[in-house]
Amino acid sequence: MSERMTLTRRETVAGAAALALLPQGAGAQGAGPVTGQVTGIVYEDRGGLGRQGPGDPGIPDVLVSNGREVARTDAEGRYTLPVTDETVIFVIKPTGYALPCDADNIPRFSYIHQPAGSPASLNLRYRGIAPTGPLPASVDFGLTRSEERGDFDVILFTDPQPESHAELGFVRDTAVTRALGLGAAFGMTTGDVLFDDLSLYPRQNRIVGRVGIPWFHIGGNHDLNFEAPDARHSRETFKRVFGAPAYAFQYGGVLFLMLDNVNYLGAATGTPARGGRYEGRIGERQLAFVEAVLRETPRDRLVVVAMHVPLLTDMDPDSPGINTVDRAALLRLLADRLSFSVAGHTHTTEHHYLDASGRRVAEGADGHHHHVLTAVSGSWWSGPADRRGIATADSRDGTPHGFHVLSITGAATYTTRYVPASDDAGRQMRILLESQFHTDDLGRLPETRLNELFGSPVPAESVGATDLVVNLFDGGPRSRVRYRIADGPWQAMTRVRRTDPFVAALYARFAASKKSWVKAEPSSHIWTARLPAGVTPGCHRLTVEATDEYGRLHRDGMVLELSGGEGMPGRRT
Repeated sequence: MSERMTLTRRETVAGAAALALLPQGAGAQGAGPVTGQVTGIVYEDRGGLGRQGPGDPGIPDVLVSNGREVARTDAEGRYTLPVTDETVIFVIKPTGYALPCDADNIPRFSYIHQPAGSPASLNLRYRGIAPTGPLPASVDFGLTRSEERGDFDVILFTDPQPESHAELGFVRDTAVTRALGLGAAFGMTTGDVLFDDLSLYPRQNRIVGRVGIPWFHIGGNHDLNFEAPDARHSRETFKRVFGAPAYAFQYGGVLFLMLDNVNYLGAATGTPARGGRYEGRIGERQLAFVEAVLRETPRDRLVVVAMHVPLLTDMDPDSPGINTVDRAALLRLLADRLSFSVAGHTHTTEHHYLDASGRRVAEGADGHHHHVLTAVSGSWWSGPADRRGIATADSRDGTPHGFHVLSITGAATYTTRYVPASDDAGRQMRILLESQFHTDDLGRLPETRLNELFGSPVPAESVGATDLVVNLFDGGPRSRVRYRIADGPWQAMTRVRRTDPFVAALYARFAASKKSWVKAEPSSHIWTARLPAGVTPGCHRLTVEATDEYGRLHRDGMVLELSGGEGMPGRRT
C-alpha cells in the first residue's frame, strides 16, 4: 500500500487497498485503545485524477471524523485525528461540494484503518474486511465543486428487504422504477437493505444505482453479520460494501446525520443461521459524534436524522427491539434546533411529536417530528400477486407498499410525501364501508368478494349501522378527516387505533400468499364515522376530505349505493 491514500471517483484499487476506502461500522468504530493518529488533506479535485495534483488546493473548514471526535481542516485543508486499530476516518461533505461515487452511485468518503481485517475466527458467511495494513502517511479526501440550492428533494427508501432474487426484482419493478425521473438530489435507504442474504448487495446496488443519483445507506437488523458475538464486528460485510454505518454530510445548507441504532446482542438461538437479538440504541460513541458535529454546526441549520429503528413506535412503545432506548439523549442534543428524523423497521407508517425526554407532546404542541416511513416491501412482499406477478404487499397497517420524498425549501423548512410503489395504488387513502358485523370471518369465505364486503350496495335498513372507515395512508395526530353525502353538511371523522378491515380480510383470504409472521396490526391512521340513518335508497356521492400533517388537502370519494327499504327523503347526485 502506498504511503498516501486518497479516495478516487471509481473503485480502481484492487484487494485490501480497495477495502480500505470503506468506513468502519458504528458498533466497532474506534474499538480498542488509541494506537496513533491519522493526518491528511481534504482537497478540491479540480483535475479529476482521484489524487491531489499540483493545481488542487486544500479546502479549509471541512469537518473530518473518526466516528467520535470531529476535526476541522486548517487553511491548507489538513486535519489530524486519533485512531485505534479499528477506526474509520471519513469526511463530512460540506455544502457546495460533491463526493466521489462509484459506478453504482454509492458515495465513497472514508478510509478504514483495520490492519488485521475482520477476525478470521468469526468464520463469516458473507465476506468482511480484508487486512488494510499499516496506516498511510496521509489519508486524503478529494471533493469536487457542485452547485447546491436550498430547494431540493430526497428519495427516502426503507426496508426494501428482498429475501430472494425474485423479490429483488419486485424492488426493481416497483419502487426503483417509480423513483426514476423524480429529479431528487440524492436518495437514501434507512436499513434492511436486504433480508439476511448479504450476497444480494452487488445486484441491489446495480439496480438502485440506475436511478442515477448518489444513494446513501444505513444498516438494519437484517444487514448484520450474525456470526459476530456482539455489535463490534456485526457490520463487517456492510462496511465492505457501503462504508460507514454511521456518518454525516451536508447538502444545500442542511445537515444529515446517518446513525446506526441497531445494537446487536448476539445470536438468538445459539446458531447464527437463525438470526440474532438486538435493541434500538444509538450508543455513547455515536452520541459523542453527534454532539461534536452539532457543536460545529450553526444553530439555525436544519438537521435531518436518519436511522433504522424508530425513536418511538405505536406498535409497542415499551419494546427495546422496535424503539430506541436512549432516544432522550439524542433529543436533548437536538433541543432548540430545527430538526426532523426518519426511521423504518416496523413496516408501518407513523408520525410522532416528541419532547426532549422522548415522550409524546400534547396534541398541537411543538415537538421533534419523527416520521416512521412506509416500507418498500410493505408486508415483506406478502399478499396475492398483481397482474404482473408481483406481490401486492399491502402493509400490516393498511398502507400500500411504497416510499417517501423529503422536500426541503430554503434550507429551512421541510415536508414529506408518500409515493405508492405499485401502479394500481395511486391514491392517498382507502375508503371502506363496514356494514357487516363479522367482516373478519366473512373475509375468509372464498365466495365473498372483498369489494362487496367493504363497499356498495348496502341495504337501506343497514345504513345507520354502517361505519365509514378511511385509512389516510400517511396520516398522523395532526391530520384531520371529514366526509359528506351529496351536498349535505360536512361531518368530522374520529381517529381511532384499529386494524384496517380490508387488509385483515385480504390476509385471511390469501393466507397462503403471505409470510408466516404477517398479520394485520392496529393502524395509527384510521378514521371512522357512523353513517346517518335514513338516507334515501339509491346512489349518492360520498366525498372525503383529509388534511395531512403538513396542512395539505387530499380529496377522494366513492359512490354510496343503498338498496331497497324505506328511508327519509334525501337528495341524490
